[in-house]
Amino acid sequence: MLIKTRFVAVNSAMCGRYAITLPPEAMREAFGYREQPNFPPRYNIAPTQPVPVVLPHDGARRFLLMRWGFIPGWVKDPKDFPLVINIRSESAAEKPSFRNALVRRRCLMPADAFYEWRRSGTGREARNEAFLFRRADRGFFAFAALWETWISPDGSEIDTVAMMTGPANGTMAGIHHRCPIILDPADHDAWLDPQATAQQTARLLRPPPDDLLEPVAVGPGVNKVANDGPEVQVPLTEAPPVAPSHARKAARPRADDGQGSLF
Repeated sequence: MLIKTRFVAVNSAMCGRYAITLPPEAMREAFGYREQPNFPPRYNIAPTQPVPVVLPHDGARRFLLMRWGFIPGWVKDPKDFPLVINIRSESAAEKPSFRNALVRRRCLMPADAFYEWRRSGTGREARNEAFLFRRADRGFFAFAALWETWISPDGSEIDTVAMMTGPANGTMAGIHHRCPIILDPADHDAWLDPQATAQQTARLLRPPPDDLLEPVAVGPGVNKVANDGPEVQVPLTEAPPVAPSHARKAARPRADDGQGSLF
């Protein structure tokens, strides 16, 4: 079922793109689910696309694809509802849109990198600088996330998901004031435990350690959803130079550069 949703800022949104580039076997080993999906490498995953989610099922873990963009069950028409790609951890328990999911529908969103943008300059000189965040060992990590099954008036269903965010850690603070909640692997079971209360899992919703991820400046290729190859992760220090063009006058920067960061 295809749903077109307004792509607007919501909940101080950030982390509008991420990546899963390691083999499916490596992800299955890291997260311990039973299914054997053939999920292809994705270097530039964008909102509304299907994304891998790990959730509890019959005492084990299950792999499922969900739409990145949470739709609360009470929504009548998703086209009239803002696109929610992440959820503020500080207020989720108080919001009617998320509090039931926080109690009953917690899950993991596997990743091996994500992107964030820093605004620099002013006026005509303003630009968004893209940064790749990844573990030094290039391994997997997991965003804490909430999911919901939305049922349309005709009875069709769509599983939707959004990651949780909190205040930036020391590594992220120079780029953005918010940070995705990245769970310690030792806390995955506690987060997925269907018997745990929102109060019990609240302690898990904290910024990741400052040394967990390294920031890498990358080029503007990641700004375009169509660019979904390893070239979007090439550090600027290694990227080939781009010859200047004098064919036309530079256009004024658009209000939205298309990077999907939503802030």
